[in-house]
Amino acid sequence: MRYPFFYVLLLVLVVLDGWLLAHPNLIGQAGVFFFDYTAIETFPKALGTVSLVVGIAILITWLAGRLSQPMAIGLLVVLLAGSAYYLFQSFTQYNTGIYKLTGAGFRAGAILLPGLVVLIFGEGLLRRLR
Repeated sequence: MRYPFFYVLLLVLVVLDGWLLAHPNLIGQAGVFFFDYTAIETFPKALGTVSLVVGIAILITWLAGRLSQPMAIGLLVVLLAGSAYYLFQSFTQYNTGIYKLTGAGFRAGAILLPGLVVLIFGEGLLRRLR
């Protein structure tokens, strides 16, 4: 844990993302109920879901750091590109169609989750490049 500020910021963003995902507007609540999104129904469930995703991304980054330098950089570049694509896809999906009606906070939370994964893989890549 060389950079504690990064992990404190990550913790704050995880809590914020869990809160945003657990509090959609009325249309978003109907969608969560209708489509049976049990992972984000309440704040503790949403916080657990976001924490699990972020924890797995941190674990993958740590495991990639155990590989040789070229292999770790290659793997982290692929993971960063994939998560950046997922971030772009989430941004376009939640700003068009019916998802546009779920509330600004919920949309921000849904876009922030892949943003956190991009942040983790990007930080891991920068750490390996140094």
